[in-house]
Amino acid sequence: MADIPDLAERLTSWLRTQIPDASDVAVEGLDRVDFGHSAEMLTFTIVAQERTDVVLRLRPRPPALLEPYDLPRQFRILTALRDNAVRSPNVLWLEESGDVLGRPFLVMERVPGDVYEMQAPEGATDAGIRRMCEGMAEQLAAVHTVDLTGLDWLGDGRDHLDREIAHWADEMHRVQQGPLPALERLLAELRAGKPEQYAGVTLVHGDAKPGNFAFVGDEVSAVFDWELTGVGDPLTDLGWMELLWMQPVGITSHPAAPSFDEFLAHYQAASGITPCNRSWYRALNAFKMAVICLIGSMLYDSGASDDERFVLNAHGVSLLTQLGLADLGVTDTVDDGPVLPSRRA
Repeated sequence: MADIPDLAERLTSWLRTQIPDASDVAVEGLDRVDFGHSAEMLTFTIVAQERTDVVLRLRPRPPALLEPYDLPRQFRILTALRDNAVRSPNVLWLEESGDVLGRPFLVMERVPGDVYEMQAPEGATDAGIRRMCEGMAEQLAAVHTVDLTGLDWLGDGRDHLDREIAHWADEMHRVQQGPLPALERLLAELRAGKPEQYAGVTLVHGDAKPGNFAFVGDEVSAVFDWELTGVGDPLTDLGWMELLWMQPVGITSHPAAPSFDEFLAHYQAASGITPCNRSWYRALNAFKMAVICLIGSMLYDSGASDDERFVLNAHGVSLLTQLGLADLGVTDTVDDGPVLPSRRA
């Protein structure tokens, strides 16, 4: 990407076409955000009739961790979520051509708040930590009870579980560099034990984890990262959240954090949705996360990425696969196959 002064000049010229009524437009405080594995982000202030703090989300250079990376789809979803109980950022503009910055991007209002991906907030009270976790349950419930009017183009969602299994199986097969007995066994067990999909079709966030919630104090101010959003079975989000809840990092690792059973009770009261088949949904999401880690490992191994975090995450493939198998009652020792990048294995 170009350096900051050049970026500011390009963005200023483009913004003048988006805000034609302004007598002048300027960009101030342009800065890069080093966070997450998916899109690249810039923050800045637009100075026109008024000052507006924004975030620019830039399509990652292909091949990305999550392909196909569909920014227009994210833009349409976030547009449909405006003015309801889901605290999603308001999107302003979509630039699809790539002519301005070399890749497509969207611009959204910057929401105040802090994200706690790897650590709990310093100085938080026990009551504050519990409230943060309750807020996440309430916002997940808001996602799962939002009116789907305006989102019908996402499909009817009734084959969601089949599509999820097929998608992550295809991704595994796309990047694998040899036989993967453990992941293949987990895939077979998931297919054999697949429950009936939850009767009610809802919006599904797709990456509902503590690190995708922002907080002002102990209240959720925003829910981020809508790349994997669709409609279908809300219990898939619960399985993903439970899997992340188990990791010893972030808000949910704080001694005052509620148990996941307590989180689910609060969610159920807010949503009216009754969780079931938790072990299968955990296993499905362990498979999904293992495949995402495998994609990162192969991106690093091929030289498409030099992100050292992909090397670290690659060591999670085996652990996640074993967790998923154990959830489905498989205790056999099964070989992983080539899941680590060979240049760092």
